[in-house]
Formats: sequence, structure tokens, C-alpha cells
Amino acid sequence: MSIDSRQVAAGMLEAVPFARTLGFEFLEIAPEAEGGVRAVLRLPDTSATHNHVGGPHAGAMFTLGETASGAVVLAAFGQLLDRAVPLAVRADIAYRKLALGPVRATARLGRPPAEVVAELDAGKRPEFPVQVEISTDDGTPTSEMTVIWTLRPQ
Repeated sequence: MSIDSRQVAAGMLEAVPFARTLGFEFLEIAPEAEGGVRAVLRLPDTSATHNHVGGPHAGAMFTLGETASGAVVLAAFGQLLDRAVPLAVRADIAYRKLALGPVRATARLGRPPAEVVAELDAGKRPEFPVQVEISTDDGTPTSEMTVIWTLRPQ
């Protein structure tokens, strides 16, 4: 699978203006084994996104993780946009440790894309997880998130 990471980043920033507002940086969008995809996004450390203890606000971290998961979905299934609409179905996040400074979200597709496409081709509305780890710039994990996505047939 070939991924045009600049095109995916531009598409996400156009489709999700709030990601531009928060200043997300797209660091990496790359293929993984079995057709999977990994996306790494960064939220810079700015006072505008801080909470009451000086770290990134929970809402900004949630949005970072959800946007990273969306980048994975767009990279994996963007070729299907003429026949299916990707939609987040639900999300779960656990804030494990106080994050200070810039944070990164690393998202990975939880199922092989071929399985998801096969369900879509069979007339089903597939659901699939995208796992996200949010960490500080030095790699210390601070939050875990799972976003369940679907491809709604057009």
C-alpha cells in the first residue's frame, strides 16, 4: 500500500477545521504489516490548550487522538470514499498520567483493511477499532484511546 501522507494530512485539516484551530502537526502516516496503517500527530504545547494544572486540556487530547484515528481511516480507506462514508461510532479514552508539554498521538488500525473491505463488499456496514496511545514527546504514555469506526455505504 502506498500512502501519500501529505494528501492525507491536508484532507484531514480541510475536513476537520478544529484540528487546524488546535494546531495539530502530522508527523507520520505510514503503512504497517498486513495492510495496516499508523499515524502520528502532535499537539504543540500552548497556553491556549492548557487545563487548570498546566497540561493539555482533556478535550484537546481527545481531539488529537480522534483526529489521529481519522488519519488512519482516511489513509486505509480513502480509495472507498466514492462508495462509503467513514464515521466514528464511539470512543473510549483513559487518562492515565498527567501530560505536560507537547503530546503525540500514535494511532493504529485494529483490523486488516482487507477484512473491512470484504464486509463492505458483502453489503455489510463494517465496524473496526483504531487504537491510540497518547504520550509526551519523550515517549511517556499518558492516555489510551480506542475509536470504533464504521464505513457507511453510500
